[in-house]
Amino acid sequence: MSALSSIDQEPGVVGHPGPASAAVPAALIHDDAQALHVARLLAVQFAPQAAIRDRERRLPWSELDAFSASGLWGITVPQEYGGPGVSNGTLAEVIAIIAAADGSLGQIPQNHFYALEVLRVGASETQKRFFYDRVLAGERFGNALAEIGNKDFKRRTRLVREGDGFRITGKKFYCTGALYAHWIPTLVVTEEDGRDVTYLAFVPRHSDGVVVTDDWDGFGQRVTGSGSVSFDNVYVETDWIVPFLTSFERPTTIGPVAQIMHAAIDLGLGRSAFAAMLDFVRDSARPWIDARVSRAADDPLTIHQTGDIAVRLRAAEALVRRAGRLVDAAQRHPDEHSVAAASIAVAEARALTTTASLKAGNKLFELSGTSATLDDLGFDRFWRNARTHTLHDPVRWKYHAIGNFYLNDALPPRHGAL
Repeated sequence: MSALSSIDQEPGVVGHPGPASAAVPAALIHDDAQALHVARLLAVQFAPQAAIRDRERRLPWSELDAFSASGLWGITVPQEYGGPGVSNGTLAEVIAIIAAADGSLGQIPQNHFYALEVLRVGASETQKRFFYDRVLAGERFGNALAEIGNKDFKRRTRLVREGDGFRITGKKFYCTGALYAHWIPTLVVTEEDGRDVTYLAFVPRHSDGVVVTDDWDGFGQRVTGSGSVSFDNVYVETDWIVPFLTSFERPTTIGPVAQIMHAAIDLGLGRSAFAAMLDFVRDSARPWIDARVSRAADDPLTIHQTGDIAVRLRAAEALVRRAGRLVDAAQRHPDEHSVAAASIAVAEARALTTTASLKAGNKLFELSGTSATLDDLGFDRFWRNARTHTLHDPVRWKYHAIGNFYLNDALPPRHGAL
């Protein structure tokens, strides 16, 4: 397989891409405890400049290099392929820790780990060894899955045979992480035996015909690089193409793994808003006159609502940990019932992390007062990030799947959004 080559890239509407570079060599994480320790160290490093990166849309190139060099991007590589194969609970907690320090940095590797799970479930042994080695060497995966405004299946990003390989043409959006990636796992459709079949093609980021544009201008998660990617007759080798839709035709943990990471991002965002509120209420907020106290932290109504948020966040943490255990069990013994149990557990976690993170971001202002809205504090990013990320897929359908499971014994659908 050919080495990656560097090409120039068009500037995006909210900033210029960083220089193309080879992967920074990555350390090897050995176990769950080390993964959590390293994540906490990185969080301390990432947090101080998070508000500035958000306000000025500074793309976190150096932070991402430090992140991947730490070895954390390889923690789900199975032990038999040289990685630590950490538990899903540990994966979720690592993401939550980083997301609490910087919401964008917590989200960027989500699709990287999603692609690793697709490889684990559906790739050949040769493909697993090749891509796992690349990840352990420090290379990052992005994504190009979603297509905006294109409902015609026949016109979606196509994979067309050419010689010993294939060509890809199409355009994607919501491509979180693609801007920073070495490989862009891309959802493609090709015709086989008269029917369309879906694959995940791993496209080298700097292939001829690939253009990544930083045109994500959402009000939250501003530096996730969730913009667009276009493919103009891009060549891919056969060994870079992995089955995708067929992995959902049988019980697999691709969906639950994807979703527990989203729950972890929201959990981290809620934690960060809550921590900022505690500090501000203790040190800077003014008490309401009717409380008849000298410190805002002694206001009985503030104390009560602080306890309410704390309980919701602790409950969300517990549901994420429980979901991690059930996803672990389903990975060990995947069948219709174990995967359904994992999916429902993750949906329960996502339902609560969604509401808890939004409430924590809102109560930060309600309990801190008007002075907390000053722009230089950057507190608005907590709610903006949570509101933006929790729209990834509708929580109302989580409740539907959960209720249908318990009430009607209906197994949840198998896809990456549940």
